[in-house]
Amino acid sequence: MFTDVASKNPLDFEGYEDKVSSTQIKAEVSEAVTVGTAEIQGRKIAVGVMDPGFMMGSMGSAVGERITCLVEHATKEGLPVIIVTASGGARMQEGIFSLMQMAKTSMALKRHSEAGLLYVSILTDPTTGGVTASLPCWVILFWRNLVLLSALQAQGLLSKPYVKNCQRVFKEVSFT
Repeated sequence: MFTDVASKNPLDFEGYEDKVSSTQIKAEVSEAVTVGTAEIQGRKIAVGVMDPGFMMGSMGSAVGERITCLVEHATKEGLPVIIVTASGGARMQEGIFSLMQMAKTSMALKRHSEAGLLYVSILTDPTTGGVTASLPCWVILFWRNLVLLSALQAQGLLSKPYVKNCQRVFKEVSFT
């Protein structure tokens, strides 16, 4: 779903297109998030899975657009949304365009919530505070050994986080 949404180089960052192209070949995905629909016990859901193997799962404008399109589709169709995060944060090569994704995804999720629909965020390792801010949620599930770098850690509320790599949860995901 929404595979036509691709990374651009809005700041003409030198070597960015080459980095994206080589990462697409290595990671065997076109972007840091794959979105689509699936079924859980016969109930259709909208799902997004971020891939830390694609530029550390960083959220560039294409990632934000794919997630926004997924959530808007789910709202229109009355579907719950599940997003599995694994991201090192904003994609710096896109500068402010990357940072603007927070407003866009947050508003789509707000409209989804206002429609009375469920959204569940499953945080995996790594997920940083910026991504949790971009995908705000009332229901958040944490994966074992998650390293959550956020304002809580900066304030000393999260002491000595486990710094371990979790095994890849999703080796293959089939979407319809």
